[in-house]
Amino acid sequence: MSANDASHPKARHFSMIRGFHLADFFTLGNAACGVAAVFLSMLYMSRPAGDAKSLFYLAAIMAPAAFLFDVLDGRIARWRRQHSAMGRELDSLADVISFGLAPASLAFAAGMQGGWDWICLIYFVCCGVSRLARYNVTAESLSAGADKVAYFEGTPIPTSVVLTGILAFAAWKDQLGEVMLGGVWQIAGIGLHPLALLFVVSGSLMISKTFRIPKF
Repeated sequence: MSANDASHPKARHFSMIRGFHLADFFTLGNAACGVAAVFLSMLYMSRPAGDAKSLFYLAAIMAPAAFLFDVLDGRIARWRRQHSAMGRELDSLADVISFGLAPASLAFAAGMQGGWDWICLIYFVCCGVSRLARYNVTAESLSAGADKVAYFEGTPIPTSVVLTGILAFAAWKDQLGEVMLGGVWQIAGIGLHPLALLFVVSGSLMISKTFRIPKF
């Protein structure tokens, strides 16, 4: 072995599977629920409206299921005192799917397909991505050396389960598609469903710097 090799030891191969903790499998359960919600939303759009309501409900149910996994993975990580950078990144990526992309997909499937609706839903997802990226960057400083952060800057992205609940309520009232709850506005000849504005409000609250929520 040369002197140069001795001063630069070979980096150990990173094993993703061995690096997984119990909490990480619950995080993957969160992600799986989000993916299932997207798939179910697509299936709903491909079926006749009268035959597909159960698919819409199943897609909506995936949100509280994902939320349960999200809560459990954090509790298990603290209980076992197993925190890792990979676990934090994994959690954020799962949340983007389950609480960002999935609710937007469900809203699109519900009938929010006007041009302004597209803008609102894309804005919502981008806010969710940005909020989680900011959290990952600032979590260490916000935690002040503790196991978890003292407060949230902006609303946590899982609060989007409220939006999914509103969509499920609209389905229960048979107010989806052309008879969408809240109706539709035409602005410059382009459709906007007022319900889409709730996604704008939710996204804006997520990226707010001044809106702080204590974390218990």
